[in-house]
Amino acid sequence: MSAEEARAFLAEGARTAHVATTRADGSPHVVPVWFIHERGKIFVTPRFHSEFGKNLRRDPRVAITIDEEALPYRKVLVAGRAETVHQPGEDDRWRELYRAIAKRYIDDEAAEHYVTETIDQPRFLLAVDLSRAQVTTWRMPVENEPYAGIWAKRYYLEGTKMRKLAEDVAGGRGGERS
Repeated sequence: MSAEEARAFLAEGARTAHVATTRADGSPHVVPVWFIHERGKIFVTPRFHSEFGKNLRRDPRVAITIDEEALPYRKVLVAGRAETVHQPGEDDRWRELYRAIAKRYIDDEAAEHYVTETIDQPRFLLAVDLSRAQVTTWRMPVENEPYAGIWAKRYYLEGTKMRKLAEDVAGGRGGERS
């Protein structure tokens, strides 16, 4: 996907982000979360006692996948560092962003109820700056795009039909995706 396609994808609908962190013992931990993409960052809001929040406070390295289950099977993969924008207890300073995140997933009335009912549960506001992260995107070809070029060229075996097609697409520019 182009950068513009990726921004549009991250802004539309109620997609779930899957956030991967590392536990203290080194084992992986993955959790589906609500998110919002604004100002070039992905924002998530772990509760104070959430495992992924604890993991990120100890080790800010994070991997995030956001994808869809229907054609063209778009996905955005992010590997970066989470920064703490607001500590628990500062929730009033970013309540409108919390409300905006909820409204991505549920209607306005339900979002307001959710925010009101959970207001006494402090959260962190964490952000991953996409300009400082490794971001990889992918989708199936759309319209009349050739299949060659949907994977990075390194995935095509040397001497195969798909490798040749990838090299031929757009004068050898095809297949350069991450």
